[in-house]
Amino acid sequence: MKDTEVEIQVKIAKVEPLLKLLEKEGKFLYEEKQIDQYFTPTHRDFKAKKPIEEWLRLRNSNGKYSITYKNWYRSKDKKTHHCDEYESNLEKIDQLEKIFNVLNFKTVVKVEKTRRAYLFKEYEIAIDKVRGLGDFVELEYKSKIQKKPGVITTEMVEFLKSLNLGKISRNYVGYAYKCLYPNDDHLEEDL
Repeated sequence: MKDTEVEIQVKIAKVEPLLKLLEKEGKFLYEEKQIDQYFTPTHRDFKAKKPIEEWLRLRNSNGKYSITYKNWYRSKDKKTHHCDEYESNLEKIDQLEKIFNVLNFKTVVKVEKTRRAYLFKEYEIAIDKVRGLGDFVELEYKSKIQKKPGVITTEMVEFLKSLNLGKISRNYVGYAYKCLYPNDDHLEEDL
């Protein structure tokens, strides 16, 4: 599962019980402002298919840069459990932006958020404040123990439900899609 990411993204009514748990029993990792710029090649428009399955992202995390390509695997009902993820750090993000421009890659959307991340058991848990969208929580599986992605995401949901967080809504399309199509909420699910 080296290049596979298993995660869920949810909107929760009450973040306080989760924060209390993480501050007491989790390990604080970082807090940073992230600016994510998503691109599509013009010869193969990633937006042509809904929901979008592929993303090419440049990230600025407090002056540290990275490039990421994700290809999501969707079930028949269009929900996701995992994706292929290829990521690398960058020295100069502005040079890659120029390369993308020359190669005719177009900016699709920009997402700005503040992320506070913790490690708790086998999860990296990020509490995100996303400009224009609100507050979300993202859980990513970090254990080396091999499990099927569906099993992992079911365990993540059960963990969140056990914390008395109020209403929990799962987002199957990610922040970029929600910024692009704010009224397209058919791939959200109350848990």
